[in-house]
Amino acid sequence: MQTAGFSTLLDTLFVIITFYYIFKFLTRLFLPLLVKKVVKKAEESFQNQRNYSQDNSWNKTPNNDEIIYNASNTKNPRETKKVGDYVDYEEID
Repeated sequence: MQTAGFSTLLDTLFVIITFYYIFKFLTRLFLPLLVKKVVKKAEESFQNQRNYSQDNSWNKTPNNDEIIYNASNTKNPRETKKVGDYVDYEEID
């Protein structure tokens, strides 16, 4: 069985500090590349969604760019659920 000594403590601190600086160096080296890759992938996804929405004929607006408002939804407003009645309590002295 090993006993903890001063040299073991120094070795452990040296390993921890070394791993910290190696991790910090690798993060500075590879993080910009990783961020560029993620941004590029998100941009491609956005472009694919935009192209897909433009390709669908049901999603196209008329050529004169009119906005058609469907008023059938406003005739039947959603009912709100009543949770309970409000009770006003008075303090009695």
